[in-house]
Amino acid sequence: MHVRAKKHLGQHFLKEDAIAQRIAESLTGHGGYHHVIEVGPGTGALTRHLVHRPGTKLVCYEVDTESVRYLEEEYPEVEVRESDFLRMDPDSVTSGPIAVIGNFPYNISTQIVFKILEHRDRFPEMVGMFQKEVADRICTGPGSRTYGITSVLAQVWYDMEMLFTVESEAFIPPPEVRSAVMRMKRNAVMTMPCDEARFTRLVKAAFNQRRKTLNNALKGFPGLEHGVPAPYGGERAEQLSVQDFIQLTLASQG
Repeated sequence: MHVRAKKHLGQHFLKEDAIAQRIAESLTGHGGYHHVIEVGPGTGALTRHLVHRPGTKLVCYEVDTESVRYLEEEYPEVEVRESDFLRMDPDSVTSGPIAVIGNFPYNISTQIVFKILEHRDRFPEMVGMFQKEVADRICTGPGSRTYGITSVLAQVWYDMEMLFTVESEAFIPPPEVRSAVMRMKRNAVMTMPCDEARFTRLVKAAFNQRRKTLNNALKGFPGLEHGVPAPYGGERAEQLSVQDFIQLTLASQG
């Protein structure tokens, strides 16, 4: 059975088996999970390396009916759900920890990261293929021009690792961008010392005017109407670490 890559689903099927194996082997078992979710398995390039992973129950989430039928034929031992990962409830898979892996459709890759953040108590590890530009943005630290909202919000809860880059020729059809595989591993932070919703609003407000100093970017932010405390006022958002943003949020709470 032939599966056709569909542009509207952002499908680019990985054809290099050695790369697929390397991605699968990048799962470390961090967090002690026994269940693995593969997002967008397509033609099973990763699936074939995950299906016999010792002590692992593999569940695939795929919205493309053609791919679902193919996977059911090729891997009858794997549970394939014709369903959107972005709408999934972790409890429908297991009550315990779950790893997430995939050659992610690039049009929803950032949404996948936010889904993982939403259920951070359930997803201790993620390994995924992203557009390199997106992976760079999520993994980078303060001082980089690509450091932004997603970087900060993800790095509160996860340690990020850029693993390796993948060239366009490794896919069918080749994407117009370079790709990269990154890993997220849950860190030890259980709760934030500041209000989480307020922290998120402050980070977004700071980066939405990233060219301005924080004195100007945050002059309308509740609790900071009379100025941003030293030493942050003269800085720009991209210069602040996660801990700096936490301190600034605490300052805004009074």
